[in-house]
Amino acid sequence: MASLSFLSSYLILLSASFGVLAKGQLDPCFYDKVCPQALPTIKSIVEDAIKQEARMGASLLRLHFHDCFVNGCDGSILLDDTPAFTGEKNAAPNINSVRGFEVIDRIKSAVDSVCGGYVVSCADIVAVAARDSVVALGGPSYKVQLGRRDARTASQAAANNSIPAPTFDFARLLSNFESHGLSMQDLVLLSGAHTLGFARCTTFRGRLYNESCTLDSSLATSLKSICPLQTGVGDNNLSPLDGTPAKFDTVYYDWLLQRKGLLHSDQQLYKGDGSGSDGLVKYYSQNAGAFWEDFGSAMLRMGALSPLTGSNGEIRMNCRTVN
Repeated sequence: MASLSFLSSYLILLSASFGVLAKGQLDPCFYDKVCPQALPTIKSIVEDAIKQEARMGASLLRLHFHDCFVNGCDGSILLDDTPAFTGEKNAAPNINSVRGFEVIDRIKSAVDSVCGGYVVSCADIVAVAARDSVVALGGPSYKVQLGRRDARTASQAAANNSIPAPTFDFARLLSNFESHGLSMQDLVLLSGAHTLGFARCTTFRGRLYNESCTLDSSLATSLKSICPLQTGVGDNNLSPLDGTPAKFDTVYYDWLLQRKGLLHSDQQLYKGDGSGSDGLVKYYSQNAGAFWEDFGSAMLRMGALSPLTGSNGEIRMNCRTVN
């Protein structure tokens, strides 16, 4: 009887939201009528997860980025491999790196419960969790556009080809972002998410031992104590991406000006010769308010990459599997 009641509630809610779904448009108020408790529920669980582990905020933010850059913001990164497709979790940019899946599972279960059915997509949960993580760690809020639906497939090959690597130089970074319809300003702003979190030794070893001319010597000395030259030794040891890895601020940009960018791709944003994005890095380093406002706008542009709406895709019952 309980399962029948749940299904009945789901059908009622689905009918109530059909008018919005049919328009195929994202809307920050998408769930206001069909499930007003959805967003507060997501916020509460994100805040609890970050209280338990501050690093989780950066992980949830990164999850959204890695989802959107592979065939759009469709929750495909959450899918486990099946006989029908090899998913994105074990792609080179994600394996032993992307995390937060258990938090998304917790959110999905709680949201389905308060909504009385399968109303909120996994793709939307990822987008909202990213915003709530930024806010929980002291950053700006912004109105997430909602109404995405979930992909029925995923592609490891697409993930390998679409997510920019920490070894990319500036030209390749910019080309990657432009291929997604994003600008150089978006590149600098979204890279600013590295104001949060940590990176593994394996992602910065090459820079540490081969780029002494563009890496602060005192930082290099400290990094060598946790990241040995030998591949396979200490690969998963962590170092913060800036000096305040649990606080959303502009220290990331300050570090770039000081040649302290941890990743090769980070320091490529500031070369100190006035080229490329040097001016933008200086600007956001000196104007926290502008970074706050512009970061939210860049997140919205990224969040609008090729969403599934209307009758496309589905609302998954389990974020890890298709229905």
